[in-house]
Amino acid sequence: MSAARGTLYLVPNTLDFGFHGPTPDLQDALPLGVIRIASRLGHWIAENAKTTRAFLKRVDAIAPLGKSLQAISIVELPRAPKGGAAKSVAFDAAVLLQPALQGHDVGLISEAGLPAVADPGAAVVATAHALDIRVVPLPGASSLLLALAASGLNGQSFAFVGYLPTDSAARGVRIRDLEAASRRLLQTQLAIETPYRNTALLAALLEHLQGATQLSVSCALTLPGGFARTERVTAWRTRPTALPADLPAVFSFLAD
Repeated sequence: MSAARGTLYLVPNTLDFGFHGPTPDLQDALPLGVIRIASRLGHWIAENAKTTRAFLKRVDAIAPLGKSLQAISIVELPRAPKGGAAKSVAFDAAVLLQPALQGHDVGLISEAGLPAVADPGAAVVATAHALDIRVVPLPGASSLLLALAASGLNGQSFAFVGYLPTDSAARGVRIRDLEAASRRLLQTQLAIETPYRNTALLAALLEHLQGATQLSVSCALTLPGGFARTERVTAWRTRPTALPADLPAVFSFLAD
């Protein structure tokens, strides 16, 4: 590995994106060592520059930044056009990694949770390996793994299936297919949705899953009022739970 190259740090973000209450203490979510590494990075690849600046302000309150916020370089990952069906877009990640090729350490950060997990930053990590850039993941919360742990469902075999179709007919087919795979493989299926569609996805799951299937919803994990509920679909239908339209949720299910 070339000594001239910098390191790509995968910096976890908190899970409070979209939370409108008092800002939680950053040290409740991230180890101090992670905060200190973040404070010294002058180059960032981010899902969103605005939220990254907000994150760095929280870092600065604990470990002063090595450069002024205005002097820190933040480049955004390309986004799919608004209204498009795609959740990611193809791009040349090598362009974003030029500072690392010039010997500078670079941070990769998502809007929430671990970068490169359910996140377009995975392409940056793959390119870093191809360019012989050292990759260092830093510890932090992953909503997917927290939800799986809180669900009580099978944590030995599970699959993250991402976003389900928004078209109602296609979504119903996809849910039934995933339930069949869950039953065949004894495998927990995990899905996510844009928060304002939380209620619609829950309704679709209750409509298309069989009554005996176990359904778990984890919402606003690590935040005040966050919860995880796991019951069979029949119980969910009898006693539904209202979901917020501005906080993330993870939906997990396991068919008998």
